[in-house]
Amino acid sequence: MKSKDELAVLEKIEAMDEEYKILAKKVHEIILNSVPDLCPRLWYGMPGYAKSKRDPVLIFHRADKYMTFGLTEHAYFSVEDGKEDNLMECAWFFTELNENTEKKISDIVKKAVL
Repeated sequence: MKSKDELAVLEKIEAMDEEYKILAKKVHEIILNSVPDLCPRLWYGMPGYAKSKRDPVLIFHRADKYMTFGLTEHAYFSVEDGKEDNLMECAWFFTELNENTEKKISDIVKKAVL
């Protein structure tokens, strides 16, 4: 049974323009399949995901000019091995999904909740 918060997220996704709705449904599915214990809820009016109902949101996605997928400051971050800089990625834009993009989103979600 879906929580009231998840139903609100699904309602928000259903209200998106068709092109974003398809992407948002898939991203929602990828996030919850990657870490089934995450709790969906609206975060600043857009879908967000936290470890529990009371924890801060770690992951979000939103529809603007592009579909945005991102991490909040509460997610786990680290500099990737082998990088010459110290920048840590926290947001990505996309206009379509393919198998590699879906896998990358799943990997990011799994790492974000460490």
